[in-house]
Amino acid sequence: MIAFIARRLALVVPVLFGLSVLLFFWVRLLPGDPARALLGERATQEGIDRVNRIYGFDKPVPEQYLLFLGRIARGDFGASIRTGQDVTAGFLERFPATVELAIAGLGLAIVLGVPLGYLAARRRDGLLDHLSVGASLMGVVVPVFFLAYLLKWVFAIRLGWLPSAGRQDVRLDATHPTGLFVLDGVLTGEWDAAWDAALHLVLPALALGAIPLAIIVRITRASVLEVLDEDFVRTARAKGLARNVIRRRHVLRNAMLPVSTTIGLQAGALLAGAVLTETVFALNGVGEFLFTAINHLDYPVLQGFILFIAVIYAVVNLLVDVSYSIIDPRARLS
Repeated sequence: MIAFIARRLALVVPVLFGLSVLLFFWVRLLPGDPARALLGERATQEGIDRVNRIYGFDKPVPEQYLLFLGRIARGDFGASIRTGQDVTAGFLERFPATVELAIAGLGLAIVLGVPLGYLAARRRDGLLDHLSVGASLMGVVVPVFFLAYLLKWVFAIRLGWLPSAGRQDVRLDATHPTGLFVLDGVLTGEWDAAWDAALHLVLPALALGAIPLAIIVRITRASVLEVLDEDFVRTARAKGLARNVIRRRHVLRNAMLPVSTTIGLQAGALLAGAVLTETVFALNGVGEFLFTAINHLDYPVLQGFILFIAVIYAVVNLLVDVSYSIIDPRARLS
């Protein structure tokens, strides 16, 4: 297992290096001038030259990239052009909101998606199968921002059942040791704060988890149907094994291989793709900050945040590979 993990980690380094090259030059191909975006419409050429000199934008691009690599090697991702805040500090400040949202959305998708997909496959061509397939198709095609606004309008504005924005009621004097508001309330025993944070998380999690839920339902259903037709399942039935044993040892264990891969990919996608949801619900997470950085051409923030997310994505995929190897030990040979 250790050798397997080491091989996977060795592949991460060239991937991140290649990403740093593409990211650095892509950012500089964005239309506009960061100095002009910072100084505004009335910026003078003298002011623009001064900003470019301060941040090194007046140097040749290859030289800028080498300086960028040198800073990363020292753990220095620079400071925001717009706010002056350290990029690492800004990321750590906003990342808990994104993690909490992604965990809630993915948890909802897994808890509902795997059982629904399995039951749909077990009742093939039945009412539940048709309903789950239709609902999953709708979940894939409905845009996240539309669903987010729809949920907000119905459950927050019209019915008033749930909060419409933010992570927690600002009137609560809550303690936040980790930045994960629900967990913080549990750890500190502030149950009112934990409950309030959970209520604020419901609508964003539903909006963000809709597409992963639909995908997991469809993948689980297809995978279970494929396994049910395998010879080893028919052999197990012929031997007279109990249904629960067949389902647990033979069907679910083998069907979870593609499902675990899908879950891992969706976890990375949720961390990287929560921009619209965080913006609609004003969660002040990584996605919302990236959106602002793109609008203001804040190069250090864009480079640092995307690299941070890429590292996390690589770690998530490593965990998926490890889980895959636990489910199917043959994967360790690859």
